[in-house]
Amino acid sequence: MVQYTYGLEDLEDISNKIIENSKSKILCFYGDMGVGKTTLIKEIVKQLGSKDRVSSPTFALVNEYDANGAVVYHFDFYRIEHSDEAYQIGLENYLYSGAWCLIEWPDKIAELLPENVTIIDIKEQLSGKRTLVLQ
Repeated sequence: MVQYTYGLEDLEDISNKIIENSKSKILCFYGDMGVGKTTLIKEIVKQLGSKDRVSSPTFALVNEYDANGAVVYHFDFYRIEHSDEAYQIGLENYLYSGAWCLIEWPDKIAELLPENVTIIDIKEQLSGKRTLVLQ
């Protein structure tokens, strides 16, 4: 487990640390609404080599980005009612594809996740900075 404190000016650095220190390519982002999960994911996708416009897939559930010929998947499960909805879009195919899978609101699909995921827990500090725990 590693902990970082960062601000917006540190996004490039913190994103590269996450990429370098992740135990898997399945990154599960935990944190309250508005804590900056999507902002951090945008920078991670950029650091992985994508020039695509990154936005939260709140209604589509998954967005796909090209990162120098490799694929990066970005999931947002905030709006699902039951994990079956994720199963129906073929979540297992994505998770076992070997591609980077960046997942917002993973608690909604916890029983579908493999054991070897990287957990990223983000909390906002009174100063406006964020504390990130990577495990």
